[in-house]
Amino acid sequence: MENRRLSPNFQKQLRATFTENAELYDRIRPTCPSGLFADLATLAGLGPQSRVLEIGPGTGQATVPLAQLGCSILAVELGAEMAAVARKNLSSFPKVEVVVSMFEECPLPEQKFDLVVSSNAFHWIDENLRTSKAADALRGGGALAIISIHHIRSGTVAFFDEVQLLYEEHGLAPARSLSLPTAQSIPQDGEDFEREKRFGKVEFQRYEWEEKYSTSEYIDLLSTYSNHHILAPEAKETFLKKVAELIDTNYEGHVTKGYLAQLAIAHRL
Repeated sequence: MENRRLSPNFQKQLRATFTENAELYDRIRPTCPSGLFADLATLAGLGPQSRVLEIGPGTGQATVPLAQLGCSILAVELGAEMAAVARKNLSSFPKVEVVVSMFEECPLPEQKFDLVVSSNAFHWIDENLRTSKAADALRGGGALAIISIHHIRSGTVAFFDEVQLLYEEHGLAPARSLSLPTAQSIPQDGEDFEREKRFGKVEFQRYEWEEKYSTSEYIDLLSTYSNHHILAPEAKETFLKKVAELIDTNYEGHVTKGYLAQLAIAHRL
C-alpha cells in the first residue's frame, strides 16, 4: 500500500514511479464504481457546458465518465507515459485536453472552471498550495472533488494477514503497520478543505466494492504500487515470487481484495 504521510523528498521519489509502466497501470488498477461519478455529476451540477480541471488523471480512468457527460476537460498529468495512454483512451472526446506538467507549476487559464477533481492523486501534490490553487481555478459556486481509494479489510482476509509477514520480512513495513483497516474505521478526511477558507461545508460519499485477482493479476497489481517500484530489482523479484507462491499454495491461485472509494466535495464560496 501507499503511505500518504511521507517526507517531501521521499514523496517526490515515489510520485515519479507512476510513469514507469502506464499500460500495466491502465489495465490492472481498479476503477471506481459508476455510481460515484453519477453522484459527482449531480453534486457538482455537471453538464455539457461544464468546464472541468482534473489533477493527475493518470491514464484517464476517471476522466472518461466525465467526458461522457460532454464536459470540457483540461487534465494535468505529471507523467508523459501516463498522458500518452490517457490521450489514447480519450481520443473520441474532442473536448478533452491532456497536458504534461506538474500541477504545482502548470499555469491556469483565465476562464474559471466549474469543477476541479482529483482521483487518488491529490495527496501527491504539494500540500502548501494544492487546495489554494484549486480554489484559484474555480468560479464562485464551483466545486472541488477529491476522490481517495483505500484498501480495506474485506475479501480474502486470511491472505492479507499472511502477506503482512512478507512485507515485514522484506522491510516494506514495520510490524503490523499494513494491517488492513475496516471500512468503518477510515475517517472522513476534510483536512485539505479546512486549510482553505474559500470552501463551504464538505460532503462525503462512500463506495465499497471487491475485485478478484488471479495470481498473475495480483502480482501485476503490486507492480504498479510506488513502494514496490523502489525496491532493488532482485529484492522486488524475490518478494513478488513469495507472494505468488503464497497465493498459489494457500489460496488456489486467486484472491479477492476489498476497496473503499471516498468522495469529498465542497463548493467555493
